[in-house]
Amino acid sequence: MTAEIVLQSVVSGLMFGGVIALVAVGISLIWGVMDVINFAYGEYLMWAMYLTFFLYAGAGLDPLVSVPVNALVLFAAGVLTYRLVIARVMRGPIFAQLLSTFGLFVLLRYAAWLLFRPDDRQAQSLVSNGVVKLGELRVSTGELVAFVGSVLATTALFWFLTWTKTGKALRAVAQDREAALALGIEPDRLYAIAWGISAAAAGVAGSLVSSFMYVNPLVGDVFLLPGFAAVALGGFGNVYGAFAGGLVIGVVNVTGGTLTMPKVKLALVYLVFLAVLFMRPRGLFGGRRQ
Repeated sequence: MTAEIVLQSVVSGLMFGGVIALVAVGISLIWGVMDVINFAYGEYLMWAMYLTFFLYAGAGLDPLVSVPVNALVLFAAGVLTYRLVIARVMRGPIFAQLLSTFGLFVLLRYAAWLLFRPDDRQAQSLVSNGVVKLGELRVSTGELVAFVGSVLATTALFWFLTWTKTGKALRAVAQDREAALALGIEPDRLYAIAWGISAAAAGVAGSLVSSFMYVNPLVGDVFLLPGFAAVALGGFGNVYGAFAGGLVIGVVNVTGGTLTMPKVKLALVYLVFLAVLFMRPRGLFGGRRQ
């Protein structure tokens, strides 16, 4: 195996890692603000991919054009999920919260299975078949656009959390809930917004990967475990660490599959996830909530 092949796999891993970073930030936002683990996050992304496909098949809408549509639809779905499901179990034991998001995972997956069957479908985009050459390295246009789009979406989210009044309130709740309550910050509204933003991030990611990935009811698994591993790597509740963790996990996923066998790449991600939990439970980038 040549150095060129390894370098190519690292670059491809970074492209995939950009999407995983966006997924990880969405997962970490909910954990940081609400202490809730959303097992259904991959299914949100899967449904976003189906929405992208049907917008393409029915209206001829390019997957990249469907990004804002998906973001709005998934934001509404996230708020609705919080109002109808999560708000009802927030005061209950953590086991009830885990069961609620796991039940949502099962519902969304098998609803897709019943409605769409396990057939692979793909939306075509103007960037689906292009290739960008960087010397001897090659990157598909679809993957490059997904990487850039994910970085831009994550940057916009960081800007929102840092500079807007609502974003600062979300960070205040994440860092010290009791102090935020004492200052008169209403957590219920912020929880709904956080859930909506998190789901919208999955919607953006779903649109971006639709130009080069097939959608089926199981595609959420491709993103969920790497997303959780990235969150663990960056520190639970630390959205900035989650972004960095996503890039690292993307490289581990793709490069590990290249250096060993493609079938074991998820096992490598799982090993990284477990190793971080055992050796650095607060994450490699620290556990302070951001």
